Amino acid sequence: MILCAFALAIGSLTVHRIREDFNHDVSETAKYLPGELRVTGDPLRETLGISPALQDIATPGSVIRILYESGHVLAQYPERAPPFGTPAPGVSSQVKAEDGYRVVTSIVPVKGPFGVVGHLFFQYARKLGPTEATVHRVELFLVLGVLAGSMLALAAGMAIARRAMAPIATLTSAAAEIARTRDPSLAIPAQHAEDEVSELAHTLEGMLRELDAARSETEAALARQRQFVADASHELRTPLTSVLANLELLAEALHGDEADAARSALRSSRRMRRLVADLLLLARSDAARVAAREPCDLAQIVVEAAAELGPVSSAHEISLDIGRAGPVLVLGSHDELLRLTINLLENALRHTPAGTAIRISTLSTPDGKAELVVEDEGPGVPAELAPTLFERFVRGADGAPRRDGTAGGSFGLGLAIVQAVAASHGGTVALEDNQPHGARFVVRLPALEPRQADERPAPAPELARRGR
Repeated sequence: MILCAFALAIGSLTVHRIREDFNHDVSETAKYLPGELRVTGDPLRETLGISPALQDIATPGSVIRILYESGHVLAQYPERAPPFGTPAPGVSSQVKAEDGYRVVTSIVPVKGPFGVVGHLFFQYARKLGPTEATVHRVELFLVLGVLAGSMLALAAGMAIARRAMAPIATLTSAAAEIARTRDPSLAIPAQHAEDEVSELAHTLEGMLRELDAARSETEAALARQRQFVADASHELRTPLTSVLANLELLAEALHGDEADAARSALRSSRRMRRLVADLLLLARSDAARVAAREPCDLAQIVVEAAAELGPVSSAHEISLDIGRAGPVLVLGSHDELLRLTINLLENALRHTPAGTAIRISTLSTPDGKAELVVEDEGPGVPAELAPTLFERFVRGADGAPRRDGTAGGSFGLGLAIVQAVAASHGGTVALEDNQPHGARFVVRLPALEPRQADERPAPAPELARRGR
C-alpha cells in the first residue's frame, strides 16, 4: 500500500510535469518563431513573401502554417500539413488540441513603410503522440516498479519475519513438548539475543522451575499421605480383628439389652473393617501396588459375593445368570474382584425398593472382554449425580441417599473402589441406561482364554433365588 501510494503520487507529479514541459515548450516556440520571419509584399493583395524558409526554422516533428486573414495559406511546412482551421476573428492568441496535435495560433502584424498594413495568422503545432508515449512508459515503469518492489518487500519481509519468529517457534515447540510429556523439568531453549523473546524465555523457564518444584512437593506430600493411609489401614486391621472376635464372643454370651449393645458394636466394627479394607485398597491402587494375579472365574466370584450378602438381601429378588457358556476367566486378584462385586451389589440393595429384582450376569464378548453386569429396578441415578458417581470422598447433595453404597451427607468409597479395581485390572466400569427404569453397571475386563490359565476354576452353575 505504501509503494502504491508512493507510485501514485510520484506518477501524477511526473506525468503532470512532462505534459507541462511539453505545453510550455510549444508555447515558447510559438512566441519565438514569428520574430525570426521577415514578411514582404502587400497583405491586402495576398502577395506576401517570407524568409527564411519555414523548413529552416521548424523543429523536428513540428508543423508551421501561415495564413492570410481570409484563411488562405501563405506558407506551410511540411507541404502536406494538416489543416487546423481558421482562427476566430478578434482573437489574438489561441491554444487547442486537434487531430493529435497541440496547436498554438497567434496574430503576426505586417509592417509597411508607414506602419502596420495588415495581419497574418501564425500556427505552430507539435504532435502529442511522443509525449503521451513518454507518459505511458513512465506509468508502465511505475507499475512494474511497484510490482517488483512489492515482491522484494514481500520476500524481505518474509525472511525477516521468519528470522524474527524462529525463537517463538522454538519456544512453541518446547511448550508443546512439555504439554505432551507433562514434564515441567524440560529445559527451555536458550535465547542469545537480549530482546522481548529472550525475556519471555527466561520468564517461562522460571515459571517451569517453580511448577516443577511445586509438583515435586505435591507428589511428595501425596506419597506421604498414601503411605500414611496404607500404614494406618494395615495397622488398624490387627486390633480390629481382635475387637471383632471379642464382640462376637460377647454377643453370644450376653443376653437382653447387653447382647443388643454388643451386636450393635459388632455391626459398627464390621463396617469399620470394611472401610479400613477399602482405604487400604485405594492406597495400594494410588501407589500402583499390584496384588498377586491369578486366573479367576467371575461367575464363582459372583456366587461368593451373593452368599456373603445373603443375610441383608432377604427383601430383594436376586437372580444370577452366570456360567452359561462356560467360565468367564480373567487374570486378577480374587479379593479385589470380590470387593468390586460386593460393592456393586450393596449399591443395588441400598437404592432399590423392597421386592424389586436385581440381576447379575457374566459373559465373554467376541472382542475378548469379560463383562460383569449388575442391573436393578430402582429409581436410577439422577442426571446431576452421574458425572461424579465414581469419584471418591464426594458428599451427597442435601443429605440425599447416594448411589455409591453410603448414606447421604457422608463420605463414599463404594463406587470409587469399583472404578479403582477395574482400572488396576486394565478394565473399565460404566453406568448405562436400564430401560424402562433402574441402573445398569457394566464392568469390562480383559478376558483370559481357558488355555491360558494354569488352573481353571470350576464354573459356577446358573442360580436363580429369592430372599438369598
